[in-house]
Amino acid sequence: MAKLVFDIETLAQPLDHFDDIQQEYLFREANRIADPLASAARRVEIEKMLSLWPLTSSVLCIAMVNADTGRGQVLYTADDFDPEAIHDDAEVAFVPCVDERELLATFWDVAQHYDTAITFNGRGFDVPFLYLRSAVLQVPITKKNWLGYRYQVDPHCDLAEQFTFYNVSGREGAARKFNLDFYCKVFAIESPKAQGVDGTCMAEMVAAGRYREIAEYCLRDVVATTQLYHIWKDRLGGIK
Repeated sequence: MAKLVFDIETLAQPLDHFDDIQQEYLFREANRIADPLASAARRVEIEKMLSLWPLTSSVLCIAMVNADTGRGQVLYTADDFDPEAIHDDAEVAFVPCVDERELLATFWDVAQHYDTAITFNGRGFDVPFLYLRSAVLQVPITKKNWLGYRYQVDPHCDLAEQFTFYNVSGREGAARKFNLDFYCKVFAIESPKAQGVDGTCMAEMVAAGRYREIAEYCLRDVVATTQLYHIWKDRLGGIK
């Protein structure tokens, strides 16, 4: 059974992408705060959240590997797109895409050849994000069952669900949810953030044209997720 591990990186769209009515809606909560400093602070918080919502942001990069072979691709958009600039290392190809639509279409073309998707927090973020961005851009979705019955690991194994036993003990209990970085350090996996890059760096890196570095960071997330998946499968798989 072929298993695809993947992760995405996203970036908020510029505010001028939205009309006045949309902007009023997005910042309504901040605008209702009487204190100017508190209102401005809340506005900054909302702006930071725009990259988390598929209707206000876009997909910059998708890294994906075969859970068993380690081979895969990293798809990423770049202003200096060059169709000849496909870089390969021993196992993973770095593939620049001309735009988000091409990136998503290429991803779904690959995904259709896999039986199972493996993610970390993919049920809550990556999968619905990809579904909605694909719908906005009219990109056909080849796997529409990744948000099906929650309490199973096929066709989607979300490790954030598995390591919390489907949130069995809530926010403060024994199986509370931690982020990927925390799980990696506990299970002696090199953290994807070890090189000083995380999701909050995307806007700065895009502004600097550091597209390949974004792709490399996204791949580190997937490599770590793959290693965590094998730990879960070997030590905890089957526990219900």
